[in-house]
Amino acid sequence: MPDLPPDLPRLRTLETFLALLLDEVRRAIAAAETREAERQTGIERRPAPPDWLIELGLNRDSPAVQVHVGDCWNAGKRTRGIRRDEALRALADGVKACGACRPDSELGFLEG
Repeated sequence: MPDLPPDLPRLRTLETFLALLLDEVRRAIAAAETREAERQTGIERRPAPPDWLIELGLNRDSPAVQVHVGDCWNAGKRTRGIRRDEALRALADGVKACGACRPDSELGFLEG
Protein backbone atom coordinates (compact mmCIF):
# COMPACT_ATOMS: atom_id res chain seq x y z
CA MET A 1 0.00 0.00 0.00
CA PRO A 2 1.41 3.43 -0.86
CA ASP A 3 2.10 5.91 1.90
CA LEU A 4 -1.09 7.90 2.35
CA PRO A 5 -1.39 11.16 4.22
CA PRO A 6 -2.65 10.67 7.79
CA ASP A 7 -5.02 13.64 7.95
CA LEU A 8 -8.62 13.67 6.73
CA PRO A 9 -8.50 16.81 4.51
CA ARG A 10 -5.65 15.49 2.39
CA LEU A 11 -7.25 12.04 2.19
CA ARG A 12 -10.52 13.66 0.97
CA THR A 13 -8.57 15.69 -1.61
CA LEU A 14 -6.87 12.53 -2.82
CA GLU A 15 -10.22 10.74 -2.98
CA THR A 16 -11.72 13.56 -5.08
CA PHE A 17 -8.74 13.57 -7.44
CA LEU A 18 -8.88 9.80 -7.90
CA ALA A 19 -12.65 9.88 -8.50
CA LEU A 20 -12.18 12.52 -11.21
CA LEU A 21 -9.34 10.53 -12.74
CA LEU A 22 -11.44 7.35 -12.70
CA ASP A 23 -14.30 9.20 -14.48
CA GLU A 24 -11.86 10.39 -17.13
CA VAL A 25 -10.50 6.86 -17.64
CA ARG A 26 -14.04 5.48 -17.94
CA ARG A 27 -14.92 8.12 -20.58
CA ALA A 28 -11.77 7.22 -22.51
CA ILE A 29 -12.69 3.52 -22.34
CA ALA A 30 -16.23 4.25 -23.56
CA ALA A 31 -14.87 6.30 -26.47
CA ALA A 32 -12.42 3.53 -27.39
CA GLU A 33 -15.21 0.94 -27.25
CA THR A 34 -17.36 3.12 -29.53
CA ARG A 35 -14.52 3.50 -32.04
CA GLU A 36 -13.91 -0.25 -32.01
CA ALA A 37 -17.61 -1.01 -32.50
CA GLU A 38 -17.75 1.42 -35.45
CA ARG A 39 -14.62 -0.14 -36.96
CA GLN A 40 -16.12 -3.62 -36.60
CA THR A 41 -19.39 -2.47 -38.18
CA GLY A 42 -17.44 -1.02 -41.09
CA ILE A 43 -15.65 -4.33 -41.61
CA GLU A 44 -18.91 -6.29 -41.49
CA ARG A 45 -20.66 -3.95 -43.95
CA ARG A 46 -17.77 -3.71 -46.40
CA PRO A 47 -18.91 -5.01 -49.78
CA ALA A 48 -17.31 -8.17 -51.08
CA PRO A 49 -14.49 -7.65 -53.57
CA PRO A 50 -15.43 -8.10 -57.22
CA ASP A 51 -14.63 -11.41 -58.86
CA TRP A 52 -12.64 -9.76 -61.66
CA LEU A 53 -10.74 -6.49 -62.04
CA ILE A 54 -9.58 -4.55 -65.05
CA GLU A 55 -6.55 -2.31 -64.59
CA LEU A 56 -6.95 0.91 -66.51
CA GLY A 57 -4.29 2.98 -68.27
CA LEU A 58 -2.83 6.26 -67.02
CA ASN A 59 -5.62 8.43 -68.44
CA ARG A 60 -9.19 7.85 -69.52
CA ASP A 61 -8.24 7.53 -73.20
CA SER A 62 -5.61 4.83 -72.59
CA PRO A 63 -6.54 1.22 -73.22
CA ALA A 64 -6.86 -1.25 -70.35
CA VAL A 65 -3.56 -2.67 -69.13
CA GLN A 66 -4.37 -5.99 -67.42
CA VAL A 67 -7.15 -8.25 -66.23
CA HIS A 68 -6.90 -9.55 -62.64
CA VAL A 69 -8.74 -11.94 -60.35
CA GLY A 70 -10.71 -9.83 -57.85
CA ASP A 71 -8.40 -10.32 -54.87
CA CYS A 72 -5.09 -10.15 -56.76
CA TRP A 73 -2.24 -8.72 -54.71
CA ASN A 74 -0.62 -7.39 -57.88
CA ALA A 75 -3.54 -5.23 -59.05
CA GLY A 76 -2.66 -1.57 -59.42
CA LYS A 77 -4.56 1.38 -57.97
CA ARG A 78 -6.40 2.19 -61.21
CA THR A 79 -8.73 -0.81 -61.23
CA ARG A 80 -12.46 -1.32 -61.35
CA GLY A 81 -14.59 -4.38 -60.87
CA ILE A 82 -15.97 -6.13 -63.94
CA ARG A 83 -18.23 -9.10 -64.65
CA ARG A 84 -16.99 -12.47 -65.91
CA ASP A 85 -18.16 -11.84 -69.47
CA GLU A 86 -16.37 -8.47 -69.52
CA ALA A 87 -13.15 -10.12 -68.32
CA LEU A 88 -13.40 -12.76 -71.06
CA ARG A 89 -14.11 -10.09 -73.67
CA ALA A 90 -11.13 -8.00 -72.52
CA LEU A 91 -8.81 -11.01 -72.76
CA ALA A 92 -10.19 -11.84 -76.21
CA ASP A 93 -9.58 -8.23 -77.25
CA GLY A 94 -5.90 -8.56 -76.34
CA VAL A 95 -5.76 -7.11 -72.83
CA LYS A 96 -2.91 -8.83 -71.00
CA ALA A 97 -3.71 -11.33 -68.22
CA CYS A 98 -1.92 -10.70 -64.92
CA GLY A 99 1.01 -13.07 -64.50
CA ALA A 100 0.53 -13.28 -60.73
CA CYS A 101 -3.14 -14.26 -60.42
CA ARG A 102 -3.60 -15.82 -63.89
CA PRO A 103 -7.21 -14.77 -64.60
CA ASP A 104 -7.05 -16.47 -68.01
CA SER A 105 -6.59 -19.82 -66.28
CA GLU A 106 -9.32 -19.06 -63.73
CA LEU A 107 -11.69 -18.11 -66.55
CA GLY A 108 -10.74 -21.09 -68.71
CA PHE A 109 -9.68 -18.71 -71.48
CA LEU A 110 -7.63 -20.31 -74.23
CA GLU A 111 -5.95 -18.02 -76.76
CA GLY A 112 -6.44 -18.54 -80.46
